[in-house]
Amino acid sequence: MVWSIITIPIATVRLLHFGAQIDNDIASKVTQAMTRSLLEPVGSLSPQETLRLAQQAPAILRKTPKAFSSSPLASLFSSSETAETWTIYENLMIVCLRVGDDAAANECLGRITARFGENHERVLALRGLFKEATASSTADLQKILDEYETLLQENDANIPVLKRKIALLRSTDRLSEAITALNSLLEICPTDPEAWAELADMYVFQGLYPQAIFALEEVLIFSPNAWNIQARLGEVSLMAASVGSEGGPFKHYAEALKRFCRSIELCDDYLRGYYGLKLTTDKLLDSAPKSKKDSEGFSLPETATVEKLNQVATEKLANIVRRYSANERGWQGYEATEIAAARELLDSVSASIVR
Repeated sequence: MVWSIITIPIATVRLLHFGAQIDNDIASKVTQAMTRSLLEPVGSLSPQETLRLAQQAPAILRKTPKAFSSSPLASLFSSSETAETWTIYENLMIVCLRVGDDAAANECLGRITARFGENHERVLALRGLFKEATASSTADLQKILDEYETLLQENDANIPVLKRKIALLRSTDRLSEAITALNSLLEICPTDPEAWAELADMYVFQGLYPQAIFALEEVLIFSPNAWNIQARLGEVSLMAASVGSEGGPFKHYAEALKRFCRSIELCDDYLRGYYGLKLTTDKLLDSAPKSKKDSEGFSLPETATVEKLNQVATEKLANIVRRYSANERGWQGYEATEIAAARELLDSVSASIVR
């Protein structure tokens, strides 16, 4: 069960539908391609990608059977049912809810319910997700939350429903309660790296940086080569340094430097890794510890090494921005906001050199 799907908050802003007339053969190929896309997690899709997928809902639903037998034995002899069918239905339900096509979403939910039964844990969570998306007031959301509480009283190990409860608490700005519920989840499932990452994000939002660092370190136990988590740990360490957390700023600078270096070692073109490395080395060069006592308990590289890392980060960021801006093939996978931030950082360096 994918954490990012079962906990995805439904945005209050609905995307607008738009139609287009296309050739039948092209439409068929588009539908097939979209169906393949629905086999992947859809929680991080852009609004444009979500809308394109949702527009294919009628065609996808026409091409798949309306109902299956709830008997596991019968399903063994069904040529039309596969494990992928249910992934497609669930993801299609999510994207339809995001664009406001509640009828298509309800059709997907109905087919899943007919197959697995109303009391299946996953079905209960998906039904709650549908209710959240179609709720019209805060009172409606509270009623849904109460329903989650009732379900959890009946079965406190219902993980999908517990995750929906956490998502709903967070989306309604009840962050402290969400953190408490998420910690309860991790007592049951301590090996869920996505849950640890979610907890770290909540701690960061509350300014609890040491707790966030601990949670991210737990993520790395399960995914040591996740370059994005390595960089995120570096970012949180920089935040901790800025607010005077225990151990002093240089301890956190040293940790951030290590994490950003590991991030770009794992992914050579990872913009956030180079951006963090640039920020960290800038800070170290501007305020190096005055004595060994200042850096007691941890090690910082020599100034020459820091300068070299700073130069590498600056050159790499400039190269990424230049190639992205030139629309070079293979360099368009970055977020526009990240490119803008990198350009602003490079411009600030240029301005300081001119002065």
